[in-house]
Amino acid sequence: MSVLSREELRAALAADPPLVEGIDAHHQLQPSGIDLRVERVQRLVSPGVLGAADNVREPAAREEVAADADGWWSLGQGPYVITYREKVNLPLDLIALSWPRSTLPRSGVTVNGAVWDAGYSGRGEALLSVLNPRGYRLQRGARVAQLVFLRLSTPTAEGYRGRYHGENPSPRSESPT
Repeated sequence: MSVLSREELRAALAADPPLVEGIDAHHQLQPSGIDLRVERVQRLVSPGVLGAADNVREPAAREEVAADADGWWSLGQGPYVITYREKVNLPLDLIALSWPRSTLPRSGVTVNGAVWDAGYSGRGEALLSVLNPRGYRLQRGARVAQLVFLRLSTPTAEGYRGRYHGENPSPRSESPT
């Protein structure tokens, strides 16, 4: 396994489909990853469920957190689910790991992601945790996480086809009201 370099990422962005859609390469393409921007923030409003069987799982219900007229969210201490603006299209020989941008932990905020499996396509989500007791202000479109891409030693025969494949098909700002 190896981490893709900026040059490999640039080539993957030119593929069909592109590795990540909707980026500003000048600002989001990094030496060893691609920054993702926040498009949507939601508050958790119910418990979630995860059983031992695959069919016993239900994410917590959520409600939208409204941004002000300039696209800023004023977030109190607590957990939030964020949706990324960019669509990721992983080929069968790549996985990705997400990490918070270093600015966030310096203010008592973090982003917790998961493994992005080979074959996944969609606009992913993550847990944004505001640990700072004074809260945090976040603007729509801010770069909050970096995806680091790793090449598998051999492509997988079958890519991800789970329940989150194809999630969030378009950014909220493009969705009908």
